[in-house]
Amino acid sequence: MPRKKLKEFLDHEGVPYVTVAHSPAFTAQEIAASAHVRGRELAKTVIVKLDGRMTMVVLPSDRLVDLEQLRAETGANDAELASEREFRDRFPDCDVGAMPPFGNLFDMPVLVDTTLAEDEEIVFNAGSHTELVRMAYADFERLARPRRIDVAVPVPG
Repeated sequence: MPRKKLKEFLDHEGVPYVTVAHSPAFTAQEIAASAHVRGRELAKTVIVKLDGRMTMVVLPSDRLVDLEQLRAETGANDAELASEREFRDRFPDCDVGAMPPFGNLFDMPVLVDTTLAEDEEIVFNAGSHTELVRMAYADFERLARPRRIDVAVPVPG
């Protein structure tokens, strides 16, 4: 079952979703393999700081955030990855690194890579290292209200 805050939000909004249990996994590649989801279909949430403001970037799990492109797309002077120490307290009912991509639940803006909007569904961590949520991308976009940007690049190699 998704973590309490996420579950209450989705249920309150009447959004259909499916939970996918999987063996404990911590990296995007492990999660995708354990849950039998292609890396491109699994969304990951990366926390960045744009001019010091914590922001969620949601992108396919087989990609990385291009920080220079992120800076250019957002008009920020500075874009950097946030450390877990800097953001873990903002997600009290989530395992670190398993945050769902709903910044509105955590007082944080959400940016989503345009490639995720190409799919009918989105699959993401449900707040734990053992469960995912699968739902319609249109519902995700309606609820999270992300800004679409083009910042995902392939993992080198």
